[in-house]
Amino acid sequence: MNLHIIILAAGQGTRMCSAQPKVLHPLAGRPLLAHVLATASALDPQFIHLVYGHGGDQVRAAFSDDRVEWVEQSEQLGTGHAVLQAMPGIPDEAVVLVLYGDVPLIRRTTLRPLIDLAAQGRLALLTTELDDATGYGRICRDQQQAITGIVEHKDADAEQLAIQEINTGFLACPAGLLRGWLAGLENHNSQGEYYLTDIVERACADGISVEAVGPEQPAEVLGVNDRRQLATLERVYQGWQADRLMAAGVTLLDPARIDVRGDLRVERDITIDVNCIFEGEVSLGEGVHIGPNCTLKNVVLEAGVTLLANSVLEDARVGRGSRVGPFARLRPETVLAANTHIGNFVEIKKSSIGEGSKVNHLSYIGDTEMGSEVNIGAGTITCNYDGAYKHKTTIGDRVFVGSDCQLIAPVEIKPGATLGAGTTLTREAPADQLTLSRAKQITIEGWKRPVKRK
Repeated sequence: MNLHIIILAAGQGTRMCSAQPKVLHPLAGRPLLAHVLATASALDPQFIHLVYGHGGDQVRAAFSDDRVEWVEQSEQLGTGHAVLQAMPGIPDEAVVLVLYGDVPLIRRTTLRPLIDLAAQGRLALLTTELDDATGYGRICRDQQQAITGIVEHKDADAEQLAIQEINTGFLACPAGLLRGWLAGLENHNSQGEYYLTDIVERACADGISVEAVGPEQPAEVLGVNDRRQLATLERVYQGWQADRLMAAGVTLLDPARIDVRGDLRVERDITIDVNCIFEGEVSLGEGVHIGPNCTLKNVVLEAGVTLLANSVLEDARVGRGSRVGPFARLRPETVLAANTHIGNFVEIKKSSIGEGSKVNHLSYIGDTEMGSEVNIGAGTITCNYDGAYKHKTTIGDRVFVGSDCQLIAPVEIKPGATLGAGTTLTREAPADQLTLSRAKQITIEGWKRPVKRK
């Protein structure tokens, strides 16, 4: 099918009270427009025509990599005028689907019936019923329930305002018919704009069947005009994500307190406590347990991992059966092998930690290659930065590092070595030997602690 999708994204969004174009405000970590573009792309169209206006440079910069035809609407003269700007690049034999850059939750499965009806030469509208239809155009029907037109809220009389079936704005129809209807639009209305909805009356006059389709979920057709509506849709989206996760075998201790801001892939028997945030691409293996208030961005947790409260992980991989936290931070390029322990107030950066190794307390490990069965004592740090360059620390298998040690990189600790507490290591520590560096302990006899004078 020769499908062309027009996305209207030219509105100013004055009620957002923002210097940022409305369609760039984030929902679930992505701009509103990104959600619409993803849905449009999933329909496999021939072309996507994006009509932009207010803040156009910012919008184009944010989506510079997307394969869309950019169409400028220099004057905001209504939705009909906006669609008309995109029509020169669309052949008459195509099917046109109209979407909106500020209506982010519309689903591909809802839009597909519209496209199929338009392919049969009909004008297909997406409509729904609302208890409070304030602000929406009303669907007008005759005594046989055939659609005869759409009246905008500001132009409706009392009888029309009582209608609960509303126009969502989504429609699909043959391009040739749409082109003719748009060319004949007039702006004799309270807004002085060219309404896209006026094509319904023209379709009826031409004897073209107008068909209505309903959304799978009412929230799919809700738009964003202010920050309150944006917050409402955020919770709707997160509710959908919570339902998806629980259906896949995940236990959410409070489904209302989870935020998925990317692609979260899960296996069964996972438990997620409250206030956890998932960003980017996150994969959780079977039996993973995540404590409260954790943030994960581009992370893989293999089966059986326990992540304790208040931990932050980014661009990291945690091996099977490992235990991380509480209050742990895994920074980019951290890889933990199976059965490792990373404890409270420990930070790991750009390091690989071998199987069964432990860094349990108040430590910083950066630019390090650590073997298996290593124990790092509390307060140990790798001094990996000299002010200009980063340097590597290598720690062999079965190494024991006592508390409060400083490892001055580049440096290597050979397998089986032991470092005494308080050691500042500047040279290689030999295998299976005790290495330490301490000043001689002395006691000053007769010394008295200073006291304040009376």
